[in-house]
Amino acid sequence: MPSTIVALHYWAGAGREFDLLRPLLAPGTELLAPDLPGFGQQAPPPGFGYSVGAYADWVAEYVARRGLTEFTLLGHSMGGKIALALAARRPAGLRRLVLLSPSPPTPEPMTDDDRAAALAAHGDKQAAEQTFRKITQQPLPEAQRANVIADNLRSSPAAWNAWLRHGSREDLTAQLGALAGPCHLLVGADDRAITPATQQQQTLPLLPAGTPFTVVPGAGHLLPLEAPAAVAAHC
Repeated sequence: MPSTIVALHYWAGAGREFDLLRPLLAPGTELLAPDLPGFGQQAPPPGFGYSVGAYADWVAEYVARRGLTEFTLLGHSMGGKIALALAARRPAGLRRLVLLSPSPPTPEPMTDDDRAAALAAHGDKQAAEQTFRKITQQPLPEAQRANVIADNLRSSPAAWNAWLRHGSREDLTAQLGALAGPCHLLVGADDRAITPATQQQQTLPLLPAGTPFTVVPGAGHLLPLEAPAAVAAHC
């Protein structure tokens, strides 16, 4: 039976980060990877609130518009936190949750200095290049590097600032008691943005009992680009 994956990208990214997965998935699998509001080419709806819940609402509407009756939810970094918020609602049709280096359901660890530096870095190409070097461990082809930097630079100021000031700090702990069903957590062994230790301490304990925790050797934060075969194997 054909299957569908709805993939949610990282902060300051875009849906095209999942392009390398498509040829690696089982035949008949459809991968839907929308740009989230304020990122990539997705303009936010009027009055969009930029909270984790607002993004979860937007994804739920996206799923409904496509009439999906069964799907896997794949969330990376910021997209992982959004995926958790949506999965906790137990939406009809959700069959599996796959989290790639997610922003933890608890407030994401970040110093005040790092947060201030990130807020000031919007639209700064040199800062975008530095971020790319920080969040990757595996060398990537120039075209992929250019895409990551371009996606960073075209993030809207509202979406950029709202995540740093509010979204990344939201605490979903109270919601996750309703989380159920198959789940898998993957993280790059060399992820310096959100470390494996952070995931083990702040994310894994809030997932359903028995959730597998896979550490991908040699990978940084951008798992869909650095280790697409490892990601595809668990989708």
